[in-house]
Amino acid sequence: MARSWPFLPWRPEPPPTPAELGRRAERAAARYLQRRGLRLIARNYRTRVGEIDLVMTHGSELVFIEVRFRSRADFGDGAATVDQNKQQRLARAARHYLLHRTSDETPCRFDVVSISRTNYLLRFEWIQDAFTP
Repeated sequence: MARSWPFLPWRPEPPPTPAELGRRAERAAARYLQRRGLRLIARNYRTRVGEIDLVMTHGSELVFIEVRFRSRADFGDGAATVDQNKQQRLARAARHYLLHRTSDETPCRFDVVSISRTNYLLRFEWIQDAFTP
């Protein structure tokens, strides 16, 4: 006699939230940069004045990195969304980090990693020294 199994309907997973997509993009960017020689110091450094997605070192430089993800390219890449206001918030958060986490005059810079998805593949654009506060 054949065994009958209870029917368990297949339920698709709900689509990821924008916050989850952001976390995934930040993890992918960290791996991408680590393969290029950067060393991760901190993720999601938050202060009242702003947030820095990734803090890494590249040689002797401290690098503050903003990660931008776009699932569609209709409205341009993510790097174009780092406007003057966002740059100011990043600079304020970086000053806070430097005041509370370092003791010397470490050279630093601001980079942007733009991630876009095309045909299930991720495309990375790493803009070094993207802006000067």
